[in-house]
Amino acid sequence: MNSTWFRRFTPAAADGPRLICFPHAGGSATAYAPLERALPGDLDVVSVQYPGRQDRYRDAPYTALPALVEAVAGELARELAVRPGRPYAFFGHSMGALVAFETARLLARRELPGPQHLFLSGRAAPNARSSTRLQSYDDADVVAEVRKLGGTDQAMLANPELLEMVLPGLRADYRALSTYVWRAGEPLSAPVTALIGDSDPMVTVPEAQTWQEHTTGEFALKVFSGGHFYIGDHLGRVAGAITEGLLADAVAS
Repeated sequence: MNSTWFRRFTPAAADGPRLICFPHAGGSATAYAPLERALPGDLDVVSVQYPGRQDRYRDAPYTALPALVEAVAGELARELAVRPGRPYAFFGHSMGALVAFETARLLARRELPGPQHLFLSGRAAPNARSSTRLQSYDDADVVAEVRKLGGTDQAMLANPELLEMVLPGLRADYRALSTYVWRAGEPLSAPVTALIGDSDPMVTVPEAQTWQEHTTGEFALKVFSGGHFYIGDHLGRVAGAITEGLLADAVAS
C-alpha cells in the first residue's frame, strides 16, 4: 500500500483480511499500534496517516471532510485494483468513524468493492445530534476540548514545541468536523458494529445505536466502561469484538 498514506506496525503484511484504521481528530496512525498488537497475527492491520502530522507534518492537512474522504478513497481504489477480491474492513474512532463511513459510501457510489464490515467507535451516526461542539477555531478552545476528552498525552499539550507540531492537524480536523454537512443516501450493505464508552462526554449509548439506520446488514452495539478514549483500557475486549465480527462475516460468506 502507499506508504505515504498507510502505516503498518508489524514487520510484514499478514495474509488474512485487511483491517484499515482511521484515527481520531488530531490523531495519527501510531494511535493504533497498541490495538494492532492486540489483534490476531493473521490480520493485516494498516492505519491511515492523515496529512499534517508526524512524518507528514509538512503536508497541508485537509480542512474539509469530503476532500479527505476523496483522497483516502482514491488511494484505496488503487489498492483494490492491485488486489481485487481481498476482503477488508474499516475501524474508525471518533472523527475516524465518520471518515471511514463516508469513505465506504463513496466507494459504494463508485461501484467499487466495499469493506466487509465497519467498526465505528466513539461517535454517533452523522444524522444524529452533532458531537462536535466547537464553532470557533481558537487554539485555546481546541486545546481545552482535547484536554477534556483526555486522548492526547497531557504532557505534550503543556510543551509549547510539541503543541506547535500537533496544532495544525487539530485545527484542520476540528474545522473539517464543524463544517461537515450530512447528506442522506442509500444505506450500506456491510455489517456495522458500533463501539462506545458508557461515560463518553461526546456521544451517548443511544446515539451510538443510530448507526443501525445506516446499514441493511447486521448491526451490533458494544458498550465498554470508560470515556471517549475507552479503547486504551480495553484493548483485549476491543480486539475480541473486531475478531468476532470478522469471523461472523467469514461464516456468512
